[in-house]
Amino acid sequence: MYTNYSQKSWLFISITIIFIPQLNNVKKIFLLFAVVNLISSCQNNHIQKAIGNNTALATLLEKYYDERMQLFPVEATVNGDNRYNNLLPADFTDSYRIKLNDFFSKQLLAIKNFNKEALNENDKISKDLFTYEMELASQAIPLHFMGGSLSGNSYLPFDQFSGVPLMLGQMGSGTGNQPFKTVKDYDDWLQRAAAFSPWADSAIVYFKKGIANKYTLPQALVKKMIPQLQAMVTDKATKSLFYEPIRLLPAGFSAADKVRLTSSYTKLISMQLVPSYKKLALFLQTQYLPVARTTTGVNALPGGDKYYAYLVKYWTTTNKTSNEIYTTGLSEVKRIRTEMEAIKSTVKFNGDLNTFFEFMKTDKQFMPYKSSDEVLAAFRSIQARIDFNLKKMFGRTPKTTFEIRQTEAFRAASASAEYYPGLADGKRPGIFYVPIIDATKFNTTSGMESLFLHEAIPGHHYQTSLQMENEQLPKFRRFIWYGAYGEGYALYCESLGKELGLYTDPYQHIGALGDEIHRAIRLVVDVAMHTGKMTREQAIKYMTDNEAISVEGATAEIERYMANPAQALSYKIGALKITELRKKYSKQVDAKFNLAAFHDEFLKDGCMPLDIIEKKMDSWAKGQQ
Repeated sequence: MYTNYSQKSWLFISITIIFIPQLNNVKKIFLLFAVVNLISSCQNNHIQKAIGNNTALATLLEKYYDERMQLFPVEATVNGDNRYNNLLPADFTDSYRIKLNDFFSKQLLAIKNFNKEALNENDKISKDLFTYEMELASQAIPLHFMGGSLSGNSYLPFDQFSGVPLMLGQMGSGTGNQPFKTVKDYDDWLQRAAAFSPWADSAIVYFKKGIANKYTLPQALVKKMIPQLQAMVTDKATKSLFYEPIRLLPAGFSAADKVRLTSSYTKLISMQLVPSYKKLALFLQTQYLPVARTTTGVNALPGGDKYYAYLVKYWTTTNKTSNEIYTTGLSEVKRIRTEMEAIKSTVKFNGDLNTFFEFMKTDKQFMPYKSSDEVLAAFRSIQARIDFNLKKMFGRTPKTTFEIRQTEAFRAASASAEYYPGLADGKRPGIFYVPIIDATKFNTTSGMESLFLHEAIPGHHYQTSLQMENEQLPKFRRFIWYGAYGEGYALYCESLGKELGLYTDPYQHIGALGDEIHRAIRLVVDVAMHTGKMTREQAIKYMTDNEAISVEGATAEIERYMANPAQALSYKIGALKITELRKKYSKQVDAKFNLAAFHDEFLKDGCMPLDIIEKKMDSWAKGQQ
């Protein structure tokens, strides 16, 4: 209010009160006293708002981000920071872990020097987030977990779902995060890709260290990794996906550069990349697979229970125990199955729910597509249908461009639909990737509408883009990620389907419920596998018994949770919290509750742990009242 009135305006109001003839002196004094208090209050509020960013804190956070990008250069590339596009360190090695431990410990000591009460609201959040992040990272190192890097564990450098061998293929194809626009870009990639040979050698060394410490991947996962590596082996460089940047050489390059780069890329592929992929595949097949563990969960590893407890906290950003989460999962599965039963009755299907699932999985009416282009067009039509209602539910929208693409063939068999963040400067769009192995078998009841809301709009595309575009945030906050917030928000967006004009088809509605129960099932099977309650086979059966998913699809999902323990817990835990907050504030604020304002406030300050976002939203709700 203070910023809307000048001092002259307040003076005019005071004089007007003095000369109102209807008021006696007592009333005039009372009103003038009220005005003075109001002025004082507004001035204090203005002064509070005027507190600028703490420059010392800003310097610390900026320096931290720069040093972090040097330590994690691939993360820098993903963030659009191209200073280290030529680097590819083996960040799982003992020497690197010591460097990381020193780095995070130093940062944690530095942040404690700042008095939170002397900071403005934005800096208070930054301090809380930074402290949380440094503590979490410091706790990870002794557990061999490399939270925040591409390596999941120092004894397990990569798996069938994530890691440098797969990431390298995506980046080196010419259409991924690695830029290929200038001659320097092409030379940067030559250096980065050349580092893959020593990276692969180090990976083999650390896989062997894992063997010596009885710390190995499950055999079922290793069997999936071998063909992935073999697929990158070609007899001619021109057949390799790593040759694609040469096919995309910009016309503006000089003839000499084109000749030089073509020769260098051909040699790189034939003499370094192909031999390295072949070497990794041979090692896994002949030396690692025979000694890989036959158990399912990380509880079978040395210190596995402690490791899993840490991962539960890391991914959910809560202090919930695994048993609490397991119980929540069972309850949610039961609730959602009840809703599915109601829809089954609506479409007059005769048979139990599992028979209904089988009908949806196999009936040809649910597989209408003849080509990949038709599948992609169907997703684009969803975007068009939600546009009108979307504008009423979100006041803030990103300027980052958005595209829908088919997942690359080399990784489609083991990939899920996913979102790759874009860049606000327009150099890279946000990309919603859809794996389409056979378009004629792409099933519409898989929850296409809810999938789009989650992975694309208003899910990950809105959340990550708005966060990266917010220049009021220090860089580390613009690119930070917490699964419970990010995946929780995306799952929450699936619940907005009806409000956005979707789920009018009962089969799309049950597809959305299928997506929701899928996340509830994750709470059950992830905890059960990693605490010894279920084997891989039992988890697959539990999944196929409770949702419309094929055995092949369930197997891929379960093996994903085996490779990345606790990550799958973040979705449902986060979504339940956001739904809880929306209900709480709609009751507190009542008629003043504005859904668009709620969404905008939730997204405004970027990704954060659940307890920190709840405190922030509680403060916002009080202001609404």
